Amino acid sequence: MNMDGLAIARALHVLGVVIWIGGVAMVTVVIIPAVKSFKLPQDRVHFFEAVEHRFSWIARAATLIVGSTGFYMVWQLDLWSRFADPFFWWMHAMVAVWAIFTIVLFIAEPLFLRRHFAKRAREAPESTFAFVQRIHWVLLGISLITIMGAVAGAHGFSWLN
Repeated sequence: MNMDGLAIARALHVLGVVIWIGGVAMVTVVIIPAVKSFKLPQDRVHFFEAVEHRFSWIARAATLIVGSTGFYMVWQLDLWSRFADPFFWWMHAMVAVWAIFTIVLFIAEPLFLRRHFAKRAREAPESTFAFVQRIHWVLLGISLITIMGAVAGAHGFSWLN
């Protein structure tokens, strides 16, 4: 087992999570509320799409790094058995959060979500931004619970005991 490779993988994994989920937090807590205060609905849509477009590439890169380093660490440390043990619930949670974001970023958003959001934002901007903010809060919430569980679990703590 290459310990230097594992240390680099772990560092890249954490860095990717910080950039990705930190960006989700910024969008959820700061950008969406600011966009909702714009007077003109078309300004809201244009600004949000511009920010989202820039961040989506960063988020895609971060999720690729997180997914590949996570798989590498599970493989190198032979941690597959953790997925059969409820004590390691946070392993499942990490994979689930990563899968949700990966599907949204790489499949749903480019194929239909972007167009659907733009259309809905033009027709009903208030309810659209409220819905987007609720979804972001849910995703941020499960992401933060997962991060807390993973960090605590990696250090031997579990809420299941």
